Amino acid sequence: MELFLVQHGESKSEAEDPERSLTERGAETVRRMATWAVRVSVKVAQIRHSGKKRAEQTAAILAEQLHPSKGVLAVTGLNPNDEVHPVAQGLRGEQEALMLVGHLPFLSRLVGLLVVGDPLQEVVGFRYAGMVCLARQDSQWIIRWVMLPELVGTAPAKEERLS
Repeated sequence: MELFLVQHGESKSEAEDPERSLTERGAETVRRMATWAVRVSVKVAQIRHSGKKRAEQTAAILAEQLHPSKGVLAVTGLNPNDEVHPVAQGLRGEQEALMLVGHLPFLSRLVGLLVVGDPLQEVVGFRYAGMVCLARQDSQWIIRWVMLPELVGTAPAKEERLS
């Protein structure tokens, strides 16, 4: 089973937008990551998010390109300071590839718990819109790969005509 963890894209400040929607740059970064994910054949059965506006928007942008067969779902337990043990236990019954879109410090604590058994041990550095792929082998989780938006780059510039 593969588990893809995605930190939401860059969002507006609470003063600017109490719901903390994605910034234009944040949405564009998520789109670039989604395009990259399709290129490398990331496939997920479902995308789950915390229900917070920035996570919901990030999940929707990813779903536009990844087309999860079981759709996109807001779930409880993925908020920034939620306890990670219930989510980790729930993953035991999952068989299909799953993507969770959430927040720090929750995502970092979940990786620590799954990979080294300690939610306080930081194992990977998340970035806005970054993706971490974990794989469950028997009952052990391993980090398969990490992709940061700055490694994906930007779209190539259009060629200019010289006259």
